[in-house]
Amino acid sequence: MKTHYQSTALAVIAAQLLAGCTPAPTAPHEEVRPVRTVVAGRSAGTVGAAYSGEIRARYESQLGFRTGGKIVARLVEVGAHVRQGQPLLQLDPSQEQLQMAASGADTDAARSRVAQARTDLQRLMQLQARNFASAAELDQQRLALDQAEAQLRAAQARQQINSNLRGYTTLVADRDGVVSAIGAEAGQVVAAGQPIVTLAADGEREVTISIPESRVDELRNASALQVTVWAHPGQSWKGALRQLSPDTDSVTRTYSARITIVEPDPARLRLGMTASVAAPDVDGQSAIRLPMTAIVDRDGRRQVWVVDPKQGRVAPRQVQLGSAQNDSVLVVGGLAGGETVVSAGVHMLQPGQRVALEAGGAK
Repeated sequence: MKTHYQSTALAVIAAQLLAGCTPAPTAPHEEVRPVRTVVAGRSAGTVGAAYSGEIRARYESQLGFRTGGKIVARLVEVGAHVRQGQPLLQLDPSQEQLQMAASGADTDAARSRVAQARTDLQRLMQLQARNFASAAELDQQRLALDQAEAQLRAAQARQQINSNLRGYTTLVADRDGVVSAIGAEAGQVVAAGQPIVTLAADGEREVTISIPESRVDELRNASALQVTVWAHPGQSWKGALRQLSPDTDSVTRTYSARITIVEPDPARLRLGMTASVAAPDVDGQSAIRLPMTAIVDRDGRRQVWVVDPKQGRVAPRQVQLGSAQNDSVLVVGGLAGGETVVSAGVHMLQPGQRVALEAGGAK
């Protein structure tokens, strides 16, 4: 009997010892995700988008002959610098020379008729003084003289027109500039007014760009524009909006704009160079810019992850975006400035999740 009680006591003691050795339950493991962050600081001035374009002359003339004919001589080449009044192309003048000769003969004949009518009038005046001619005959002769003089003036005008046409057989430059295109060759027959030579005038230089409809107001309100060219990196010129098309292009659906380059350097800014126009200060106020990688699109709403510096946890913050340039975007609402925002790893986060700032991130 004693042995039974001893066995029972030993069993109870063993059970208690085993219960005391069981480990206590541990808290569930919380994942800490490494991220990169930036501080949403404000900068002076908002950076607008950059637009690529081409350097052009402000004044470009499409020159053509004022009379038709066959081209017999091409006197310049594309790229040549010409002076005002310099001959560019020559038409065959034989047709105009014949017309000039014919109009000259008509003028001589009309002049002879005037001289004859004037002599007849003087003779009738002498006869009337002797009562050998009536007043009606004298009036009729005066009318004949007036008609002859009118025919002479008409013949002289036709002669001047033909003389002008003869001069129109030579196409001359209307200003100093560079020949940028020639659309006809010697031997070709051209019509009057057909554009043949494109002449880019010396002096002012502009950049032609295309603007999407969402950026028209941004460009129009820009307080300053900056022009750069690929051929000369690191150098820039001041620009000014001179012209903005009131309607869109039928194909690209963009608005054409011309940016005047203030104080251009003709030696560096050559026609046809690829240029870029940027608006470094759109509204003149401070602004917040974030990298594109910080923006999350959730059901059409744009948000960022803001880090609580005390707890090291993230919370979503809905923001309103403005213009974008390169790899950054303007934040126009939702942030006050100074917040720590996740810039890399945004798509793997959940609200309230703990994060660890990687080396190189803002802290």
